[in-house]
Amino acid sequence: MNSTMSPAETVKRFLSIMMEKDYDKGLALVAPDVEYDNVPIGKVAGPEGIRAVLEPFFGPTITNEYKVIREVTDGATVILERLDRHLLESGWVELPVTGIFEVRDGKIALWRDYFDAPTLMSKWPLAPAE
Repeated sequence: MNSTMSPAETVKRFLSIMMEKDYDKGLALVAPDVEYDNVPIGKVAGPEGIRAVLEPFFGPTITNEYKVIREVTDGATVILERLDRHLLESGWVELPVTGIFEVRDGKIALWRDYFDAPTLMSKWPLAPAE
């Protein structure tokens, strides 16, 4: 989108926008062939794959934020150790996450998040039955 941003700036801008739940604006920062690997849960491809995972996940959240604990950049690869925080009706849920991103031509081409799924699921509201 903006080739004047560094890979780290691109990734942090993307995360900030996605935490605001502005999917159209955030997904403009990913490549059409992006791979999103939510390691303990599974992989999806493309911007619509990311939307299909995150839109329902963020559905019950009131506020979302992330705090960078450590940041490492090597060329187009960005690694962020983060604390993702999500405010639900029941209070804040905090999840330590390590994300690896690869940026190509100013867009995120790979996003891989590592976290402990049982930690998240023990605090997250169950999805309503369909």
